Amino acid sequence: MSRTIRPAVLVAFAFAAVTVSAHAQVAPVKPGLWEVHAEREVNGQKVPDASERLKNMSPEKRERFEAMMKEHGMATDNSGARKVCYTRENLDRSAWANQATDCKPTFSSQSGSLWKWHTSCPKSGYEADGEAHFLDSQNYTVKSSSVSNTSDKVRNSTTTITAKWLSADCGDVKPLNLKP
Repeated sequence: MSRTIRPAVLVAFAFAAVTVSAHAQVAPVKPGLWEVHAEREVNGQKVPDASERLKNMSPEKRERFEAMMKEHGMATDNSGARKVCYTRENLDRSAWANQATDCKPTFSSQSGSLWKWHTSCPKSGYEADGEAHFLDSQNYTVKSSSVSNTSDKVRNSTTTITAKWLSADCGDVKPLNLKP
């Protein structure tokens, strides 16, 4: 998967991974079209949002990026928000159970409205702590901090995701697909 699309997919995956790992619990949110905003910092530096990154791309690169996003079930608008389509199957644990990953989340708290976890991915050198707050069935936030060690480089990042449900109909946004 390209380095350009990886952060976008990881943002969507952060929520999906929490849902999968919940074992008996499914995230208490509605399926349908969601607007997702993400703010990220890597090694203390703010990462420009999608709209800023898109503005600085050549038309060809932007077209390829948008096509990859669309292929994975995400769309980006000029505000930097991402539109993501979660189906009932996406939100159901069984849909994610077969994803190949070495990541193992451990929950320290899991109530109806607040989930806290630690994720360890030994093969990829990734560790993260996170919290998901389900305000209601149409709004959630996810805050996470992570450390990754790749190619002898340590990368510390924090991410805050806010999401709101837009409609039951996803329109032309395909269901979320995290397969590479």
